[in-house]
Amino acid sequence: PAMDVALHTVPGGPAVEVVDGPLRVRKRSVSDMDNNVILLACTRTGTALLVDAADDAPAIRALAASTSPLAVVQTHGHWDHVRAWEALAEDPGLEVWGHEGDLERYPHPPDRLLVDGQHLAVGDLDIEVVHLPGHTEGSLLLLVAGAAQPWLITGDSLFPGGPGATFGDGDAHRRLIDGLEHRVFDRLPDATRVLPGHGDATLVLVTAAIGVASV
Repeated sequence: PAMDVALHTVPGGPAVEVVDGPLRVRKRSVSDMDNNVILLACTRTGTALLVDAADDAPAIRALAASTSPLAVVQTHGHWDHVRAWEALAEDPGLEVWGHEGDLERYPHPPDRLLVDGQHLAVGDLDIEVVHLPGHTEGSLLLLVAGAAQPWLITGDSLFPGGPGATFGDGDAHRRLIDGLEHRVFDRLPDATRVLPGHGDATLVLVTAAIGVASV
């Protein structure tokens, strides 16, 4: 169903959850900017990663209930994605991981710097780190396989409407489009679920058509 594909949430509203074999995905919208915070958890062990310390630390803590998060991974360092960084680092004492390309944007140095092609073991899950600069220099995507389909967390690099903003920087736009073409559209199956940093989820099939049209 379309609503299932979209995993629709509203700011301040309840989380949605989908279980796909070994993978449990929870998504919640925080703040009036409709920032998504996403939990990727191993269904067997409960070990998890949170994605983006966007805002509203109590809501993020609630999202992680009944799991054991290892860290928060930042898709990038824009201010609206890091507002709960300090609170989550203090309670429950989570590490925050990110890419060195956004060091100047982060409020603090990350506890761990992630690199392109790195694989994170989260219980039974193998989560691949994809560095895809363009929206920011340090933008990261996370790729993980469920039983039915792959799941791709894209931050602000890819949305249902197409590529993320590059703020008038032509070179950044070319890098983003080239990265999406070769690292996402040419590589991943059409049914890959795309979870962006704001708003509804979609499928690679939809974004690939839009992405090609926008070049």
